[in-house]
Amino acid sequence: MILAALPGADPISSTLGLLALLWLAAKVGGELAIRMKVPAVAGELAMGLALAALHLRFGSFPDVTENIAAGLLANLGIVVLMFAVGLESTVPQMLKSGVASLRVACIGVLVPVLLGLGGAALMLPKGTPFAADLFIGACLCATSIGISAQVLREKGASKTPEGRIIVGAAVLDDILGLLVLVLVSGLVNASGGSGLPWAGLARTLGLALGFLALALTLGRFATPHLFRLANRFRSEQILLPISLGFAFLLAYLGNLAGLASIVGAYAAGLILEPAHVKVLEERELHSLEDLVHPLVSVLAPLFFVLMGAKVDAAALFRPHTLLLAFALAALGIFGKWIAGLGAGKGLRRSVIGWGMVPRGEVGLIFVAAGANLMFNGSPLLRAQVQAAIVGAILLTTLAGPIGLAWALRRNNDPPETKRPDVHA
Repeated sequence: MILAALPGADPISSTLGLLALLWLAAKVGGELAIRMKVPAVAGELAMGLALAALHLRFGSFPDVTENIAAGLLANLGIVVLMFAVGLESTVPQMLKSGVASLRVACIGVLVPVLLGLGGAALMLPKGTPFAADLFIGACLCATSIGISAQVLREKGASKTPEGRIIVGAAVLDDILGLLVLVLVSGLVNASGGSGLPWAGLARTLGLALGFLALALTLGRFATPHLFRLANRFRSEQILLPISLGFAFLLAYLGNLAGLASIVGAYAAGLILEPAHVKVLEERELHSLEDLVHPLVSVLAPLFFVLMGAKVDAAALFRPHTLLLAFALAALGIFGKWIAGLGAGKGLRRSVIGWGMVPRGEVGLIFVAAGANLMFNGSPLLRAQVQAAIVGAILLTTLAGPIGLAWALRRNNDPPETKRPDVHA
């Protein structure tokens, strides 16, 4: 292997070489994407796919997805990114967009599930279990908060009403999508593929809603006391470590509640309002957002490159698999774009719709769960179907940021235009 350590060499050297490759690939891909007037994240994803193709073509080229250290840093990157996105909003602002976000989320889950279910039933061979068709629909209902959030940050639109609705709806999507996943898993595990796991659904919903409610209420009241206590420390540079520790703790607790870790990290950023950290920011002469931004710039690109590298290129580029991938991607894009119509009047609906399109890491989590499901002694999803779903997720992940950037340019309001309230 190209980056393998020589006999007797420091074992960490191969990891250092791989990280150098990933960061350079991310920067080159991002630069090419920007020159093509598309968001940098699209180039990072495409570069990951190129690295996977190189490994497939040349056996000596490293499989970048196998390195545990790189995967850990990549996952830390998406957690830190979502923490940074949360810092750009507050709980009152989030609640203000709650009704519009709920409408968008409900449409953005229901329509893609139905479209994916129908498309799979028409395109998959006869005899495919209903649970498999439903699972494909479930994979199309999840929205990637991280990808849209990165584009919104790049375009300076994360603090707009549409940006807050997109992030709020994506958080709700994670909860609703999780319930769909629990439902499908229950159907598969039930005798004969029938029967609804009402107890599991109720438990999952209760844990998810309970975590969010506690985080956004008790957490909001507890954080001022935490940072007043931290201000008594005599050591220097404590704002960033304390804040990251708080974010990682909520990410961990969110995962225990059945949610993705990124939702807990986003909640942590949402809770940490400027007034809570003002004293420490004045003491250290830096805002918390300024301290977190370099970490996002360094770690987040690793996640997007590795996400693209996880695609099974051998199975993906078979004609029937490609056809299924493009069909599912088209249904997925339409199903999420139409969700923007539920945002209400006076808002840039196409911006919201395109912001809901990327599937990204959440969709990949769903595919990984489906890969372990068995139906009547056989895998629920065949390898080609798994590759097609991943291909569709990749296509929506590429199309989403491109469409979102286009919609933001096309619908860019002049500075003097007054933006409407998002709860309308």
